[in-house]
Amino acid sequence: MSYFKIENLEQYFKHYNKSVREPRKFWGKIAEENFTWYQYWDKVVDFNMATAEVKWFTEAKVNITKNCIDRHLAKRGEKNAIIFEPNNPEEAAQHITYNELHQRVCKMANVLREQGITKGDRVCIYLPMIPELAVSILACARIGAIHSVIFAGFSSSAVASRINDSECKMVITSDGGYRGNKTIDLKGIIDEALESCPSVQSVLVAKRIETPISMKPGRDQWLQPLLDQASDNNVAEIMDAEDPLFILYTSGSTGKPKGMVHTTAGYMVYTSYTFKNVFNHEENDIFWCTADIGWITGHSYTLYGPLLNGGTTVIFEGIPSYPDFSRFWETIEKHKITQFYTAPTAIRSLAKESLEYVQRFPLKSLKVIGSVGEPINEEAWHWFNDHVGDKRCPIVDTWWQTETGGIMIAPISFVTPTKPTYATLPLPGIQPVLMDDKRNEIEGNQVVGSLCIKFPWPGIARTIWGDHQRYVDTYFSSFPGKYFTGDGALRDEVGYYRITGRVDDVVIVSGHNLGTAPIEDAINEHPAVAESAIVGFPHDIKGNALYGYVILKESGESRDRENLIKEINQIITDHIGPIAKLDKIQFVTGLPKTRSGKIMRRILRKIAEGDFSNFGDTTTLINPEIVDEIKNNRL
Repeated sequence: MSYFKIENLEQYFKHYNKSVREPRKFWGKIAEENFTWYQYWDKVVDFNMATAEVKWFTEAKVNITKNCIDRHLAKRGEKNAIIFEPNNPEEAAQHITYNELHQRVCKMANVLREQGITKGDRVCIYLPMIPELAVSILACARIGAIHSVIFAGFSSSAVASRINDSECKMVITSDGGYRGNKTIDLKGIIDEALESCPSVQSVLVAKRIETPISMKPGRDQWLQPLLDQASDNNVAEIMDAEDPLFILYTSGSTGKPKGMVHTTAGYMVYTSYTFKNVFNHEENDIFWCTADIGWITGHSYTLYGPLLNGGTTVIFEGIPSYPDFSRFWETIEKHKITQFYTAPTAIRSLAKESLEYVQRFPLKSLKVIGSVGEPINEEAWHWFNDHVGDKRCPIVDTWWQTETGGIMIAPISFVTPTKPTYATLPLPGIQPVLMDDKRNEIEGNQVVGSLCIKFPWPGIARTIWGDHQRYVDTYFSSFPGKYFTGDGALRDEVGYYRITGRVDDVVIVSGHNLGTAPIEDAINEHPAVAESAIVGFPHDIKGNALYGYVILKESGESRDRENLIKEINQIITDHIGPIAKLDKIQFVTGLPKTRSGKIMRRILRKIAEGDFSNFGDTTTLINPEIVDEIKNNRL
C-alpha cells in the first residue's frame, strides 16, 4: 500500500493512525517510494524537543531541483511547468515547459557559480512575481546556495535588516515591477538598502519595466547578458538532507524579524505530500496559488509543491482588482485552472463587488478551492462556496505557518467533510494538542486551548538563523516538550479544529503576520511621539486591521493631527512597508500599565473592538482612570 495518496475517509484514518503509531515507518516509506535520492538515510528522524533539535533523513543525500525538474524530463519534458500570467492581461502569458525550465535553471545556476556563489552562501532575492523569481530560487537550490526571498513590498530598511541578518553575498532584483496601474522602483529600494549592507558583493538585475535606472560599477550587472553567455549544462550539487534550503523571515512579537531556516529533505517530502493530498492533484491539473512567492505559501504551494509533483503552476504578477474585479475569474477561465488557492482577504474584497464580475465566467474547470493566511469567516466561506465553487468544489481551509513549512490542519479534498470556519482534521504525521494555562493537556472534545504539536513533522523549521536560543524560547519554552504555534484553537464534538487567533502580540492583517513591536519602534522614532501601543481590531476586508494608541510629547501637542497621522503612517511605510500602516490612530494622554510598567494590551484590544463589556481585573493598573478616558474617545 502506498501512503502517498489518500482516496477516502477510511484510508485517511488508517494512514493517520499509522503516522502516529509508527511515524518513522510512515515517513520513511513515503520518502523512499516517491523521490530520487543519491543516498538513503540511516535514521528517518532524530529529535530532542527540549532543545528544539530536529533532524529528518539523517545522512541522506539529495538535491531538491532534481526532484522538481530533472526526474520529470523523460516523461513530462514538454509539459508546462510554469504558466506566467502578467500584470497586464493584454500582455501574452508565458508557458514554460519542464525542458525549458531545466535549461533556464541550469543557465542561472552557472551564472551564480561564475559570480562566485558557492554552497552555503546566502542569496537575497527581491523580485516581482515574474519567471526570474522561480528560476533564481531553483538555481540557488541547485548549487546549494541558501535563498532568502524578500517580499517585493518591503521598504529599504526592512530589506537591509534581513540582508544583514543572514549576511547575503548577492542580491537578485529587477529594474522595477508592476502592481496594477502602478510601477514599483525595486532597484531604487535595493540601492538604498545596500548603503548599509557590507556583505553584499554583487547585484544581478532583471529587466521588467524597461525604465532607466542607475547601475553601480563593479557591483551591479544586467542579468540577461550573463544568461545569454551561460552554458545550459549544470550538474546539481549533492546536498545533505539537513543542509539549509532557504531562510524566510517572519514577524516576531518582539524585536527583529525571525529568519526561519528550512532544510532540504524534510521540507521536500512534506510539501510534496501535503500538496498532493490537500488539493487532490492529478496529472493534467493547472494549479494556481495567488500568494506572492515572497511568503511561505508561495514557496511551498506556488513553487516547490507543484513542481515536486510534476504539476503545472501559475505565477500571477497582478492584483485581483486590475484592470477590474473580474481578473481572478478571467484568469481561471483563461488557463482552465483546476485548483484555486487564495486568501480570505481577497475573497472578502471581491465579495463586496457586483456578482456580475464572477458570473461572466463559467469556472467549470475548477475542482478544488482553498483558503490560506488566516481563518476564513463564515460569510466569506459561503460566498466562495456558492459563487466560485458552485457548491461542487470542496473548500480546503488550510491552517499552517511559515515555521511549519507546509499545511498542518486542513480538509483533504473529496475526502474530509468540510465545515465552515473549521480547518477540520490534522494531516497524517501531525499530532496537535490543546493546552490550558497550567501547561496541562486538555483531553476530550468541545474544548478551547493553546494549540501545540507534540511530535515533529518533516517540514518543521529547524532554527532561527543565527539564534537557536530565540527559536527555543519562542516555540518550545511555553509548553516544554511541545511546539507552541502561538495560536488558540477550539476542538469541536467530532475532533475538528477551528483556529481562534493569535495569543501573542502578532496581528494577522490581510494574511500577513505583523509583529506589533517593530511597528511601535518605528512610530516612536517620530520626534513628536513619546510612546505608542498597537493592537488589532476586526476589519470586514482585511480580517484584522491595526489600531494605534499614541502619546505625544509636549512639543507634539500643538501639531495638526491629520498631518501627524500621515507622518506616522509614512514612517511605518519607510521602516516596514505599506502593509503595516495603521487604519486608526487615537491620540491618548496615557496607556493602561501595570505597576511593573507592562502595557495591558487586552484592555486596548477590547476598546479597539468596541467591546466595553468586561475589562477583567484592572486592580493591578497603576493608572486605572486612563481606561475610561481612552474608551470615551475611541475612534
